Amino acid sequence: MRTKINLISTKEMDTILTVTGWIKSVRTSKKFSFLALNDGSCFNSLQIVIDTNMPKYEETISLLSTGASVKITGKIVQSPGKEQSIELMAQDITVIGKCDPETYPLQKKRHSFEFLREIAHLRPRTNTFGAIARVRNALSFATHQFFQEKGFLYIHTPIITAADCEGAGEMFKVTTLDLENPPKTDKNNSEETFNVTDYSKDFFEKPTYLTVSGQLEGEAYACALSNIYTFGPTFRAENSNTSRHLAEFWMIEPEMAFADLNDNMDYAEEYIKYCLKYLLEKCPQDMKFFNRYIKPGLIDKLNNVINSPFERLEYTKAIEILKNSGKKFEYKIKWGSDLQSEHERYLTEEHFKKPVILYNYPKEIKAFYMRQNDDGKTVAAMDVLVEGVGEIIGGSQREERLNVLEEKMDQTRLDKENYWWYLELRKYGSVPHAGFGLGFERLIQFATGMENIRDVIPFPRYPGHCDF
Repeated sequence: MRTKINLISTKEMDTILTVTGWIKSVRTSKKFSFLALNDGSCFNSLQIVIDTNMPKYEETISLLSTGASVKITGKIVQSPGKEQSIELMAQDITVIGKCDPETYPLQKKRHSFEFLREIAHLRPRTNTFGAIARVRNALSFATHQFFQEKGFLYIHTPIITAADCEGAGEMFKVTTLDLENPPKTDKNNSEETFNVTDYSKDFFEKPTYLTVSGQLEGEAYACALSNIYTFGPTFRAENSNTSRHLAEFWMIEPEMAFADLNDNMDYAEEYIKYCLKYLLEKCPQDMKFFNRYIKPGLIDKLNNVINSPFERLEYTKAIEILKNSGKKFEYKIKWGSDLQSEHERYLTEEHFKKPVILYNYPKEIKAFYMRQNDDGKTVAAMDVLVEGVGEIIGGSQREERLNVLEEKMDQTRLDKENYWWYLELRKYGSVPHAGFGLGFERLIQFATGMENIRDVIPFPRYPGHCDF
């Protein structure tokens, strides 16, 4: 039975073990050859020592190259080297999969992230992307553990939907119709007749899309089960090529019944701190790598986030701070405008030097479902902003009053027929409730210091790119 490298320690000294993995490097000398072997279970590779007296030494060595997969049996011994405390003295080596050193694209120790995106199928073998995969795994587990410990139920919301949660219309359409010759029908208004696609002939008999959020369906379950969360893929057909946007990404979306905006902010802050603390405890080797090579000072920064309260600031006050900053921004600051990345980063990186929770936004720049405040101008919305990323969480107290919600939908020209079930939640036992959405890839960016969101998801989807 093979042993995972992350499970090997000094406790296995003088034990015969079998390990498998991929060769990271090969070094030869007159008396010994050395392999760095990694199976992905941890950041550090296991050093394999091959004595020249091993049977079929020359034949075996000729087959070993960076990228080749092998099975090795040998004894765990104390290492005289400074880089490791133990190593494996090989007794038997089987080459499982050869790797041509002339064509293998990962021969160099360092490659640009742009180059590695073009070989996304191989980039998990690099130090950076192996570490990202383990960080992603740890943060996923921490997410479930946090909400489960809090008594939340994990709900699977649909990926195909007829409702646009954000009301922005930037959605991928799902259809079985012949796009070259779709069925047509006439649609009349007060002035003229239009020839439009007849969606009654489509699979769902109406326009349907890939979801941008599981929030609306999540609210339905929160209004029966109290506290729930979703964790799944979401999609935005936004033609954006920034370092913070993807067409396909993962969202964590808790919804809490009998909760208000303050409860929402409390949960958001506690969740982020919980995840970061778990990550530093469970992935120390990976985090040391990011701290050394990607973002110096990262670990200290994350510890400061964990141990300090987030700044809570009303939108109106944030606008005053930005106006009085004396800093020249590309985008003009005025009350009623949405904050841009440069504004968010100024607040977190220069003014407060810690995460900021902005709340009570102008109602015109926020979604229809957010609860209107008593001033008639703002809604009980909140965004969590962090250094290097900007907005990492967006959330709100939801509008539980049927008449106010219907009025807002009329103002934003949303077809209430498409949201009939959502409105009924306000008719039958409505309660104050709140929730938020966290972009999982942005959390990984923040936790690792990686600059581009395309490098923290296994196979990034963005405009013009869907090769893998």
